[in-house]
Amino acid sequence: MKLDELLKEITITDRVNHLPSVSINAIQFNSKKIRPGDLFVAIKGFAADGHQYIQQAIDKGAVAIVGEQPPTQLDVPYYQTPDSRKALAHLASQYYGHPYQNHVMIGITGTNGKTTTAYLLKHMLEKAGKTCSLIGTVHNIVNNEKIQSKNTTPDPLELQALLAESRDEVVIMEVSSHGIEQQRVEGIQFDYALFTNLGHDHLDYHDSIEEYFNVKSKLFKQLKKNGVAVIASHNEWGRKLIHRIKATEHDVYTFGLDDRDDMKLVHVCTEYFPLIKLKQESLEYTFQLPLPGLHNAWNTIGALLTVSKMNLSLEKVIATLDMFPGVPGRFETYSHTSGATFIVDYAHTKDAIEYCYQTAKRENAERIVHVLGFRGNRDVTKRSEIVSLCSSVCGQLILTFDDLNGVPEEKMISELEHLKENGAKNNAIVIPDRTKAIEYAWKEARAGDWVFVTGKGQESYKQKFQLPASNDKETIQFLQQERFALPK
Repeated sequence: MKLDELLKEITITDRVNHLPSVSINAIQFNSKKIRPGDLFVAIKGFAADGHQYIQQAIDKGAVAIVGEQPPTQLDVPYYQTPDSRKALAHLASQYYGHPYQNHVMIGITGTNGKTTTAYLLKHMLEKAGKTCSLIGTVHNIVNNEKIQSKNTTPDPLELQALLAESRDEVVIMEVSSHGIEQQRVEGIQFDYALFTNLGHDHLDYHDSIEEYFNVKSKLFKQLKKNGVAVIASHNEWGRKLIHRIKATEHDVYTFGLDDRDDMKLVHVCTEYFPLIKLKQESLEYTFQLPLPGLHNAWNTIGALLTVSKMNLSLEKVIATLDMFPGVPGRFETYSHTSGATFIVDYAHTKDAIEYCYQTAKRENAERIVHVLGFRGNRDVTKRSEIVSLCSSVCGQLILTFDDLNGVPEEKMISELEHLKENGAKNNAIVIPDRTKAIEYAWKEARAGDWVFVTGKGQESYKQKFQLPASNDKETIQFLQQERFALPK
């Protein structure tokens, strides 16, 4: 693509050595990836400033530079822009031919439930005969092929490449607050935007929960002119968002407990897989949830309301729910010889953990045991509240690592000990090695226990632990098969 064609999508405030006919082979924002003929976009990141690597990019063959700093004398064209991150997203979209236009775009945001709702939507739509790509936390799935996911919302270059590669009719995206704030989805317009809930999370990144909410709500500014907003009304942040979006030109549909909601939860029979009744207009539907827990009732209803606005038969969609295969790392259950139930779940917020406990209590758990991990360099403001909650509910609380993320092991152990002494009752212990913490819970489990292992879900471990496993699922399978084999 010619440089002048590529630059049409961004704001340029100053330039030197303008050469519009230069051909651009690719776009990069990592100077290490530069090849001859590439355009380098200099971004000021959290760990490094890309402007410091401009000359390195030129030495490796970059034929043009886009950055925020005033231009200096260089051997290649330089274009100054007010916001390099925004520019990168628009350049990537232009380079790949604005591929979002080839799909029905569904964006899902919220603190909890994004992944489960995305997988439910994919299942529902595919059973209705539509092909779907999914971009999110567990995997990116494009043209029915799984691709490893690095972030919930990929960087603009990876995201636009995935959209361009996809031949699927529908693209379902989990959209994180980081993805919105860092403008990874800039330049994409959505047909449907779905809001699940909001709770205390990522306040190491956002200054306050109000700012966190404001960032999440920006997704709805990227709805197409005839785009549809689907919003949960059963939490206060959802109600605030409904009020905000109703002041715009977009259609807003809500789900919750109120008669004014477009889809209302009427009744829940509290079984492991709850039987629920919901109402839409004059019609009522009664069916069993494909996943345990009341929180998954909301995830399912949000997905159902969305597909109903895509003119699909709710009756037919609901009939396919008993075939839903589940979500990797979300409430995956494993048996124990004692009769205890082990659950691996991604839960890492107070609300998500409460959802887990509520399900256990409804199933008459005699004792709740929790292997609770924390990761380094993440939101520390929520830790004490979470530990206090867990200690008040659990018969046994085991504090351990998720990932160190560069924090020295001794420092992380000290932080866990501090949480134990100041936020927990006498039922808490610290076992830093995550696999040994799970092993301890396995050895101590007894009939009637519900043992939760939370924080990582399907994610791989980032450091080596003692047992030969790369994630929580493999740790439990090792304990089942190698150490404490189940009787045949």
